[in-house]
Amino acid sequence: MSIRQSLLAILDQGPCYGYQLKSEFDRRTGSTWPLNVGQVYNTLERLERDGLVERGDEATDGQVHYRITESGHVEVAGWLGSPVARTTAARDELAIKLAIAVTLPGVDIASVIQVQRAATVRTLQDLTRTKNTTEEPETAEELSWLLVVDSLIFAAEAEVRWLDHSETRLARAAAAGRAAPQPLATDIPKRGRPAKTMHGDHR
Repeated sequence: MSIRQSLLAILDQGPCYGYQLKSEFDRRTGSTWPLNVGQVYNTLERLERDGLVERGDEATDGQVHYRITESGHVEVAGWLGSPVARTTAARDELAIKLAIAVTLPGVDIASVIQVQRAATVRTLQDLTRTKNTTEEPETAEELSWLLVVDSLIFAAEAEVRWLDHSETRLARAAAAGRAAPQPLATDIPKRGRPAKTMHGDHR
């Protein structure tokens, strides 16, 4: 998720100070991905460095408002008008966990999958329950929150299907005697940081 572009898009609506920007982000996403103020100010500093926002004068309450620059306007328009690239392999934590676990001797990969499936199903049930008890949206904020919930539901459903598929694939491989776990390689790579020479060793 791009915090940078999201905050910039909110600033495109008018100047904000850090905590106000955090509040706007939380309100518009239903607090699904809560930000801390430090993260917001770090992002603002990078946006200012890149010439996409600029600081205004300090207000009487001590807050510094940030406003978007013309380059920032262009950045927002480009972000909203372009697709989210999904061509590169994302480092999904669960996929990496299963990829590593299946190669480790002594790991019950079926149990790893079952534990994850149970947790994902619980999440899916909670999300579905929340959605089903929600009235039809009457405001843009309510609609944006439902869109996020729908996205999380679809993602959880897809994860359950992928776990089922993975379990079936692994069972077939085990039955055929393929894909045995791998011990550490004995052929150790030579590249890496050289060992430090002991002080006074002039060999």
